[in-house]
Amino acid sequence: MKSTIGLTEGERGELRQRAASRSGRADDGRRARLILLLAAGHSWAQIRDKLSCNDAFIARWSKRFGRERLAGLFSRHAGQGARKLTPRLEARILDWTVKRKPADGSTHWSTRKLGLALSISHMMVARVWAKHGLKPQRLDRYMASNDPDFERKAADIIGLYVNPPAHAAVFCVDEKTAIQALDRKDPVLPLSPGRAERHGFEYYRHGTLSLYAAFNTKTGEVLGKTAARHTSAEFVAFLTDIVVNQPVTQEIHVIADNLSAHKTKQVTEFLARHPTVHLHFTPTYASWLNQVELWFAKIERDVIARGVFTSVSNLRQKLMRYIRQYNKTPKTIKWRYRDPTRRITPNSAVTVH
Repeated sequence: MKSTIGLTEGERGELRQRAASRSGRADDGRRARLILLLAAGHSWAQIRDKLSCNDAFIARWSKRFGRERLAGLFSRHAGQGARKLTPRLEARILDWTVKRKPADGSTHWSTRKLGLALSISHMMVARVWAKHGLKPQRLDRYMASNDPDFERKAADIIGLYVNPPAHAAVFCVDEKTAIQALDRKDPVLPLSPGRAERHGFEYYRHGTLSLYAAFNTKTGEVLGKTAARHTSAEFVAFLTDIVVNQPVTQEIHVIADNLSAHKTKQVTEFLARHPTVHLHFTPTYASWLNQVELWFAKIERDVIARGVFTSVSNLRQKLMRYIRQYNKTPKTIKWRYRDPTRRITPNSAVTVH
């Protein structure tokens, strides 16, 4: 197929300038070369080879040039009509985000899915979400306490943190159970520039142990002990360790959760033998009130999660070494109850710093 286009001297000069330009857009130069080749009498087959294009490209731009001359060679993109973010549209975006689910069965919206559903730009959705602090991709979990005595127990524990008894020691006690001594089958590939440390997927399981910890809320120091099992006898033995490490006449307040091993006859007998020791239980499903849980999260991050342990004994050594090093520069946890004049309820704002 062959077609010839007539050009004026001015048009030819402009097209040559566009075709030779090194600073202009490549697509502008390609279209200019197309018109020059057609004007020179080249066939469509020859033009396809020279410009690596198809017949649709040649037909579209030759027709546009025929109708509008040089003005027809400018790129045009229909795009979508400009849409102003009105209060009504913003309310609609918020309503769909909060109250509706995507039709494809997804659990939450993405900006592109909601933009497509509402026939608007996904960036408009993103701006509305940012303005109102909406993050549908995020999920937070919570545990609501159903303890009917929540208020009294929570007030008791928070009082020990905020206004502890004079000349008394307050310990947050708990056990981290079933810590696995995992050894990797493949060698660990160390951290290097541009590459994270890598662990093999397969591992050996050498056994488990439990870690008892008592967090001193005044000094931040931790008394730790490992045990093969978490029994009531081990808990009593750990309480004994706490007692022998404090002055004989000092009052000791121990905060613990509602594990059955903490409420046995052995524990009752221990408390009867040691009247200076007072046990305070967190409300049901409210172990987050126990500060030692925050310290357990720290040792999990620092030692356990990425640790390589060749045996249970090796795991024990590394845990106790970490505790000894931590106690050289211990840190306390500062608790703040936002409004002490209000009653403490499961919805009260208690902040950890």
